Amino acid sequence: MTQQKKYNGALTREQFLFNEIRIVAGKKNQQMEDSEIIEAILRDNLFQFPTERMIRTITRTCLRRLQALQNNWLASQIALAPREVAKQINLYAIMKDNLLVWDFMVTVIGEKYRTQDMTLSRKDLNMFFIRLQEQDDTVAEWKDSTIGKIKSVLIRMLIETGYTEKIESGILQPVLLYDELEQGIKENHDHAALAAFNRFP
Repeated sequence: MTQQKKYNGALTREQFLFNEIRIVAGKKNQQMEDSEIIEAILRDNLFQFPTERMIRTITRTCLRRLQALQNNWLASQIALAPREVAKQINLYAIMKDNLLVWDFMVTVIGEKYRTQDMTLSRKDLNMFFIRLQEQDDTVAEWKDSTIGKIKSVLIRMLIETGYTEKIESGILQPVLLYDELEQGIKENHDHAALAAFNRFP
């Protein structure tokens, strides 16, 4: 299950960060300590970000997501696997790190695959957030602008990982769960996550 037990709006700034987490995972594979990774990325300006503060923040986000995987081999594959495989593992890492993404991928996307409802629209995102606002006081207090930004990040994640070409199409694409991620999910006993990747017992 997820590491984070409460909803938060961090997704507005943390986003998908695939290129960044691939760099960080590569440094991890070199057995570097977290502090060494941060300093190396700062020194060589590997993220091409404008401020030191932003670099440190995003590097720590990537490190946290790799830790959330709870699986060193799976974390290493973000650096080593082909891009499309690594992107799918990154999505799982974000799910593990962020309860909102977990719930969206399992209860909205996973349920659509389970029922073979291959439609996906902004209405689905709107209904998801209405439900969260009804159930959670923290989410109920979020500004409309915050929710709008999170929706945009979720849509970009879905596009980045092949779930849809664009939200305006109204179409949910079938996805293939890569063997590397399936192995990691099963090792983590995260069987509920399989639905988000169109895999069912």
